Amino acid sequence: MRALIAILPGDGIGPEVTAEAARVLAEVGKLYGHSFEMREALVGGTAIDRSGVPLPADTVALCRAADAVLLGAVGGPRWGPTAPIRPEQGLLALRRALGVFANLRPAAMHPRLAGASPLKPGLLRGVDLLVVRELTGGIYFGEKRREADWAEDLCAYSADEIARVVRVAARLAQSRSGRLTSVDKANVMETSRLWREVATRVVRDDFPDVQLDHQLVDSCALRLLQKPAEFDVIVTENLFGDILTDLTAVLGGSIGMLPSASVGLGGPGLYEPVHGSAPDIAGKGVANPYGAIGSVAMLLRHSLRLDTEARAVEAAIAAALESGALPADVAGPEERAFGTVEVGDTVLRALALHKETR
Repeated sequence: MRALIAILPGDGIGPEVTAEAARVLAEVGKLYGHSFEMREALVGGTAIDRSGVPLPADTVALCRAADAVLLGAVGGPRWGPTAPIRPEQGLLALRRALGVFANLRPAAMHPRLAGASPLKPGLLRGVDLLVVRELTGGIYFGEKRREADWAEDLCAYSADEIARVVRVAARLAQSRSGRLTSVDKANVMETSRLWREVATRVVRDDFPDVQLDHQLVDSCALRLLQKPAEFDVIVTENLFGDILTDLTAVLGGSIGMLPSASVGLGGPGLYEPVHGSAPDIAGKGVANPYGAIGSVAMLLRHSLRLDTEARAVEAAIAAALESGALPADVAGPEERAFGTVEVGDTVLRALALHKETR
């Protein structure tokens, strides 16, 4: 296969973790006979500094022409929330430009990382869930107004916006255990009441083999910490998904472990680790690259349809963890913390070994 991959390193630790992910992607191409052309472009704060905007036009053009987009992270204290132009504006604009409305965020506990979670190991046994977050609607994209002592953010959803993301989640549930949890705040919000009605109708009419239940977002947050293994696929709106998926980071040991995929009805998908730019550790060589490398596996599966290669990357991640290649955010007090490049090297060796033994 020949494929063009747009690489957007971004800010903070983004360039460091993306470099390791790109190395893994290149090795997959070498081992499995694919030709992956990788081209870099600017986004976020780095783009503001160099071009004056967080998402330059040539970045958008490259991403639209690519088969998939691999992103690092955006943001940092240099471009704070009161700045007139912010890195996060580039990320939101990129999602809109690519039409990626469904954000897939898996969370599973590798046994080697049980000690890194604040939850009791017994609660984590069997945890393997997927959150599908609506990505281009809701309060983040609604009309905003601000006066000196008053502000307003509009949360708005159409039935079509809700239906398309619920369909994505229901299809994924079909490929797993057939269980889907829709999360809302229908006891107080009209958008959530519409969300619940549409989710019920879509699953009833189009996915009769999927078992649907509804949860209020506050009770869902509680259940995620009390009985996380009870969940399989969760679908929810933009703001709730943003918050809940950071909460699920404790299920995987660290937010640095979590990958994500953002997909639409066609065109390139957008793949990035869930973590932020972590400017306090940028340049120190200690950032956790597993989330970025896991995002490569999702890229291979969802955009390039290379499931064998995706499973090989996931197996290499698991083998690297089992061997003790633990970065600082998940290493125990008596364990040596591996640096960013060291983790990448370990995954590459495990990937080559996996191919040799198959």
